[in-house]
Amino acid sequence: MKLPLLALTLLATAAHAQDVYFSQPYANRQQANPAWAGLVDDYSATLSFRDQLPQFAGSFITTQLAADWRLPQPGLHHALGVVITRDQAGTAGYTRLEASAQYAYHTRLTRELALSGGATVGYGRQRVGYGNLTFGDQLAADGTLTGPTAESLSDFPAANYLTLGVGAVLYTQQFWLSVSGHHLNRPDLGFQTQAQLPARLAVSGGFKVYLRPPESHGRVETHEISFTPVAGYSQQGGSRRTEAGVYFLAQPITLGAVYRNLTGFETSGTQHVLAAVAGVAVGDLRIGYSYDVGLSRLAQDLGGAHEITLTLRAFDRLESAYRKLKRRNYPAAPCPSF
Repeated sequence: MKLPLLALTLLATAAHAQDVYFSQPYANRQQANPAWAGLVDDYSATLSFRDQLPQFAGSFITTQLAADWRLPQPGLHHALGVVITRDQAGTAGYTRLEASAQYAYHTRLTRELALSGGATVGYGRQRVGYGNLTFGDQLAADGTLTGPTAESLSDFPAANYLTLGVGAVLYTQQFWLSVSGHHLNRPDLGFQTQAQLPARLAVSGGFKVYLRPPESHGRVETHEISFTPVAGYSQQGGSRRTEAGVYFLAQPITLGAVYRNLTGFETSGTQHVLAAVAGVAVGDLRIGYSYDVGLSRLAQDLGGAHEITLTLRAFDRLESAYRKLKRRNYPAAPCPSF
């Protein structure tokens, strides 16, 4: 069987079955932790597109749709969410489609401190298509194709799996701490080299420093100016990721820079990446873009990654003011929107 080097690389990645990592984790916060469902807005919907290794013909492309809704009754305690993710990689036609349903419960511990706990259950299906590969029995002596292969491709059926996860977010109006675990049941994927999808454990947090807090004086609103340092760590199987960065917000513009250190399996080495993030808010629409810049030789050889997010969000300010007056509101989670 004749396989291009890129196909081998991406198939190896698929065999290790790692989840995608977004450079805009707070725009894709439901993917990171189900406890984020309903925590930032009354309801929202986010469409994300990530093109990793764009220099190669068989790049790793992820498309994700996430939506959440905070139930108004009773007491703003409950929120629902859904996340649909599709991964596509390589010339071998690797695809994975996963759909998850989420539930989060919000409670206030004190006047300033709140806690959200969440759970997610998902169903996934992944497969490798071999129809566009060239096998040895298809090649003539001069290298031309002679016809279809006699290989039995039915020996590689699609794998279906069920995945479970939980998470929690502790927060005030100035800081947050997020802890989550995904694939805790380690679902069977049917690969010969790795039969189980390893659990993904993650912790992250940040602190917002207000240079000018948002305020309302009648019909006049003061635009927020702030910066937010963030940090995080995650592990899945033999892959570890540490990151640290800062976001600067001068409404409606957000700029960010996040340094990421990726330590993979023994044969894949370590990548050092700087993600540059930019976003703008236009009414209820949020548009974000990021690009991963390789700082190490390995990251440069693999190429960067483009990522685009579109978010429609809704937050009832009048209702929030009423809740605040009646002391029924929660502190606003201070994480960046991009």
